[in-house]
Amino acid sequence: MTEAPAPAQQPEPAESLQAFLGIWGESFSQALAQITGSAVPCVVRTEAPPDLTPPGESDFWAAVTCSGSLRGEMILRFAGATVLRLAQIFMSEPATPEAELTGDHREAVVELLRQVSGIVATASSARWGEFQVRVEQAASAPSWSSAGTFWLQIGEPGPNLMALEFGLSAALVAGLKAEKPESVKAESTAAAVDSSTKPAPPAAALSDALQSPVALDLLMDVQLSMTMRFGARRLLLREVLDLSPGAVVELDRKIQEPVELLLDGKLVARGEVVVIDGNYGLRVTDVSPLETARPA
Repeated sequence: MTEAPAPAQQPEPAESLQAFLGIWGESFSQALAQITGSAVPCVVRTEAPPDLTPPGESDFWAAVTCSGSLRGEMILRFAGATVLRLAQIFMSEPATPEAELTGDHREAVVELLRQVSGIVATASSARWGEFQVRVEQAASAPSWSSAGTFWLQIGEPGPNLMALEFGLSAALVAGLKAEKPESVKAESTAAAVDSSTKPAPPAAALSDALQSPVALDLLMDVQLSMTMRFGARRLLLREVLDLSPGAVVELDRKIQEPVELLLDGKLVARGEVVVIDGNYGLRVTDVSPLETARPA
């Protein structure tokens, strides 16, 4: 009697790929810890967790595109239950597994992925250089063939275990193997200039100064106060007076829309909110004419 062949084992990923996937796991853990206030273990596996929900109609797909010094694509698959739980964590909603999965939940998970990818890009730059990561919701599995499939186990094994599936393109896997030369890896350092005695010019004056290379050189060491604006809302005076702890003020911007970076009240750039070492940050996606007016 001939025995059935054992299922093929997926080979262990190369060290560079292991390091990249490890950064994704650590970044997921860091982002979730910032939201929940407690440690959330995230472990990369080469085999699907035993409790992982099989593919189904409620699956959620997200496409991750890397550009810059590291190029390639990733596809992420979440079971519907994992999307709902992650969204409830991100949106500070009660953990109710029976809740209906909505478009807001999917958008919340995309925003979470954008924050995680920002941490990934920052943590990976020393090894693979500066690159940008774009996250979008995908309709289904990609047309390209995956060069490697892995799983990220979120939380402890048990009924509350969450997991997502990673699929990496051949271009991304090849880019991970081609690391930066050692000469480029060396971090450049710059002396900090104490400009506390120099008043920051208003945005209008800075815009005029950008037209003159000489004036621009005089302003290069001036520290500027920047403001990140998530949105705005006009309220009646009675509504302002009725504000109290716990009140919620809805802004005029959805979570997937870019936030604005302001200098002296004037728009400088737009971008996506990320978390860097426990602090909020902005990954710039669009720059205003104030910057483009700078002379060559």
